[in-house]
Amino acid sequence: MPLDALCLSGLVHELNSALSGSKIDKIYQPGRDEVVLSLRTAGGTKRLLLSANPNHPRPQLTEISRENPDVPPMFCMLLRKYLTGGRILEITQPPMERVVEFHLETLDELGDRTKRSLVLEAVGRRSNLILLDREGRITDCLRRVDGDVSSSRQVLPGMFYRLPPPQAKRNPLEVSREELERLLAAAPEQAQADRWLLDTFVGLSPLVCRELAFRAGGSTDVRLNFLGAEGRTKLINELKQLLQSVSENHFTPVIISIGSVPKDFTFFPVSQYESAAQLSTFSTFSSMLDQFYEQRENMERIRQRGQDLIRCVTSARDRTARKLGNQEKELNATLDRDRLRQFGDLITSNLYAMHKGMACVRVSNYYDPEGTEVAIPLDPLLTPQQNAAKYYKEYNKAKTAQAMLTIQLEKGRRELDYLNSVLENITLAEGERDLQEIRQELTDTGYLHRPSKSKAREKRVTSKPMEFRSTNGLRISVGKNNTQNDLLTCKLASKNDIWLHTQKIHGSHVILWTEGGQADLQSLQEAACLAAWFSQGREASKVPVDYTPVKYVKKPGGARPGMVVYTTYETALVTPDENLAKRLKIR
Repeated sequence: MPLDALCLSGLVHELNSALSGSKIDKIYQPGRDEVVLSLRTAGGTKRLLLSANPNHPRPQLTEISRENPDVPPMFCMLLRKYLTGGRILEITQPPMERVVEFHLETLDELGDRTKRSLVLEAVGRRSNLILLDREGRITDCLRRVDGDVSSSRQVLPGMFYRLPPPQAKRNPLEVSREELERLLAAAPEQAQADRWLLDTFVGLSPLVCRELAFRAGGSTDVRLNFLGAEGRTKLINELKQLLQSVSENHFTPVIISIGSVPKDFTFFPVSQYESAAQLSTFSTFSSMLDQFYEQRENMERIRQRGQDLIRCVTSARDRTARKLGNQEKELNATLDRDRLRQFGDLITSNLYAMHKGMACVRVSNYYDPEGTEVAIPLDPLLTPQQNAAKYYKEYNKAKTAQAMLTIQLEKGRRELDYLNSVLENITLAEGERDLQEIRQELTDTGYLHRPSKSKAREKRVTSKPMEFRSTNGLRISVGKNNTQNDLLTCKLASKNDIWLHTQKIHGSHVILWTEGGQADLQSLQEAACLAAWFSQGREASKVPVDYTPVKYVKKPGGARPGMVVYTTYETALVTPDENLAKRLKIR
């Protein structure tokens, strides 16, 4: 993602204005590579997220609540020891570096005021969060880098902190217009304009370079020899104008979406995508980053924390699918069993022409209207009567197998549906508590081994369904897993509340609480949209959602968690809407 040095400078300016003088109240580490500082400011309490995630490192204010582990990691305890109660004096960024320095005033072991720094290096896979003392020595860091990892720069406690090695590129903020013209004149004629910008100057992302090339030459991949004198002048003008707006702290945070899916973000409106993309502008970088990363990071956290569950359920699902495939082949083979009975009948009616030791007999097939001859394989070691009995036995065996396989296939399909529903539930989990509840469900259904006796005595985890409020004020509950689905549908909902579920698609049980009255059409429509969004059909444009009073929904005896049947119902075609889900959710 293009959190380049220019974009980061806008973010630092925003944070500096909002957080200078704020006091560090609490410190959390909800994830392996992210720290949240709870800050008391003149405008109230704010949460500062410092993410050193290799895929999307950044500092930002956040409104998203993150679940914290029961036992804080060691780095979190260290930060609490040195930084709790401290104040943020200033937030700075070294020129054209993807590094943010938080200058702090804290108390030392004797209670005296001292200076410390917290440094966030937002440099891709080498991203790090580093705590420094007043002399610039490293107290500790999120990721220790020794000589085995990097021979050029170690990051270890006790060492003096040094910035990441500079790139062999020019700082565009320090290059005059005349020097820009000389650099451009010396560039290879066949070079693409965006590649030349990217290779020559530090701090520019590929997205920014493509936009400058597009504005100068009308194409993102235009070459320098096609620009001409006028195009080259325009390229320099566009670059200088962009740098001028950055130096004056004029930023417009923008999310670039393609087909309603956020793909990129930047700090100024771009035109290179023309009508193929939609631009959404935001008042602050932090609100933009919250929206851009919320779903993406939640999915990543769930994948990390629920890896064992995903492996277990995927393995069971694949095993069940293979078993179903084999059973379907066996069932198809039993459909030809009438031929076995006919062979037994034909042998019985031609015993006079047969004798023991024959490997095959050709007889007239009276089952064929034309009376053609048919060759019947025989076992030479058996008498003709025994060969006939063998065919009758195989016929009866195939008949019994068909009945048994039909039952087993139905059971297997239900099991496959259940496992697919669990995989869908894992994607809806919002934290470790939800995953633990799914883990308990898989243990109860036999897919996971039961824990040891000491762990078995631990209290069972229970989490709450997602809660929403319709525009007209009716409460809507959405189950996040099969345990919650059963609880909502079979225990909590009354018979006149409305139950909703996507038709023939795995998804959550949704309850529209009527509170003894009637559900209005808008609330029903919004509940159906939620049912579509929290299902496997969330990427579709039109999703069928069945709805019916809860009294028509029954749970068969012995059914898996979350499995129900319903009879009387109506169906609505709705479009899944993420924005609606966010707007209606009760925080």
